[in-house]
Amino acid sequence: MTRPPMPKHRPDRVALWRHLAMFRRDILSTQPARLYRAKMAEVKLPFLHSVMVNTPDLVRLVLQERPRDFPKSERVREGLRLLLSNSVFVTNGATWARQRRMIDPAFEGGRLRETFPAMWDAAQASAGRLQEGDIEIEEVMSHAAADVIFRTLFSLPIEDQTAAEVYQTFRAHQRSSPILNLAALIPLPRWLPRYFPRATRETAAQLRKLIAQMVDARADQIAAGTAPDDLATKIMTTRDPDSGDTFTRAEMVDQVAIFFLAGHETSASALAWTLYLLATHPDWQDRLAQEAQALRPHIDSGVAPDFSILKQFPLIRDTFRESLRLYPPVPMLVRQTIQPERFRKRALRAGTQVVVSLWHMGRNENIWDAPHDFCPERWQQERTKACARDAFLPFSSGPRVCTGAGFAMAESVLILARLLCDWQFRAVPEKVPVPMAHMTVRAQDGIWLKLQRR
Repeated sequence: MTRPPMPKHRPDRVALWRHLAMFRRDILSTQPARLYRAKMAEVKLPFLHSVMVNTPDLVRLVLQERPRDFPKSERVREGLRLLLSNSVFVTNGATWARQRRMIDPAFEGGRLRETFPAMWDAAQASAGRLQEGDIEIEEVMSHAAADVIFRTLFSLPIEDQTAAEVYQTFRAHQRSSPILNLAALIPLPRWLPRYFPRATRETAAQLRKLIAQMVDARADQIAAGTAPDDLATKIMTTRDPDSGDTFTRAEMVDQVAIFFLAGHETSASALAWTLYLLATHPDWQDRLAQEAQALRPHIDSGVAPDFSILKQFPLIRDTFRESLRLYPPVPMLVRQTIQPERFRKRALRAGTQVVVSLWHMGRNENIWDAPHDFCPERWQQERTKACARDAFLPFSSGPRVCTGAGFAMAESVLILARLLCDWQFRAVPEKVPVPMAHMTVRAQDGIWLKLQRR
């Protein structure tokens, strides 16, 4: 059985200049292999004090038990502020709490059912775009996930001119963005200008301009009483229960930017890695293809399935969970201390970076059996439930758990089932993907698969 690919790991000790050079290229390969079993790791530099916590008790402390004492690191915002500004992904305190109060209602269970037909249309379109032969599946899944976002958020297919322009500009922004901004590593005064490549600045500005146009158009529809009942309308009309205010135009642009980044980029990463794992495990893929045939009557009749059909795909759901464990789209969560702390007898001063590595927790050798193997059957075992409580965190946990977690699970299971109905995926032996962290966990040279119709 093929073991899922992993990044190469650096030696335990390397020179600082070499470590920084590696870090700028890829976060994952700068980590030593011992972190898969270490309980905590510490880095002390003149400009940075950081600890990576790898035990369930410390992870719970940071994310669930005392989250206010460990807010999002300001360094995280440095690399994302051009695009995300003050979105819910980077804010803290009262600002973040207000944003969540106004966003969460759009993703409640009932709303998820209402968006399901749009997900189905996107899944159908994705299956129809595929062709036989060798393809780079990350780009294909990026297209599919973006289509879901546009259809559910603004009731627009990706073929719409503005939606297509947003998607293409976002792709250009990804390619131009540095993995590490200098200010994310070395604290700089707020008044000092931050350097970003020209292409990064231009694509971020263009993206925000395009999103602003979509927000303005929707605001006009809401005022005229002609707005569709989709996620954008729900979020733009939801009032803060405390103040009674709705999002301002600028705030809504910030939120749409993170919906697109989080809802599209992370799903694309997870779907691509899942299809690769299935391509390297053909027998298991065939089992899932049989399960997916529950969609066949809907494909043949053209009648969209009900949300409840997702219950008929337990193996596909377990497989997607296993993929998220091995390749969490967001590999690390970065918090910071606001007061002195003591972790495992080590003193941490205020401002220390606290890293929860979802990548390492999902492969923690002290928690999971065969942690580096692809074993979707494990999710049918009672022991896995305990492991998952401690170390399965692809959507984070605690108050800052991803508000779209249920949305992401639903769209991904549906897309996988729809694709497996018609298509067979096989690996291209000479092109083994090497995982690395950009905005999400992607493959260094893409993920190439061979497609055939079933």
